[in-house]
Amino acid sequence: MRKSMAKLLGADSIISKLPEGLDTLLFKDYDVSGVNLSGGEGQKIAILRALFKQSEIMILDEPTAALDPDAEKKIYEGFEMLTRGKTAIYISHRLASARYCDVILVFKDGRLCEQGSHEELIGMDGEYKRLYRIQADYYAD
Repeated sequence: MRKSMAKLLGADSIISKLPEGLDTLLFKDYDVSGVNLSGGEGQKIAILRALFKQSEIMILDEPTAALDPDAEKKIYEGFEMLTRGKTAIYISHRLASARYCDVILVFKDGRLCEQGSHEELIGMDGEYKRLYRIQADYYAD
């Protein structure tokens, strides 16, 4: 099951290069024999570790911040399948990732200001739509 999770999230190639596979100590900050990974590789391994715990609730803060767009899409598509029937909370400023969420909570000045699905929030013409459009404009011609 762990290998299929790793493959689904695109981390299998990282694990195959580690001297002790999944049992390899990571980061020399914690152990001299640890292996230093790139930011994106470390993020994928951290996500896998969270999934391996089989917790009913997962809280992920900016889980794909160090990933390229292809890897980010693969991670979120994998999350959708691997977190089915569980509660997964994603904290993110990248609103494209919100499209994978059932319920989105929008905070402004430390207070909840909107709640709903992506489609519902876009239809509200409020804070979420404003922020989403700002980010979407980065990719417009």
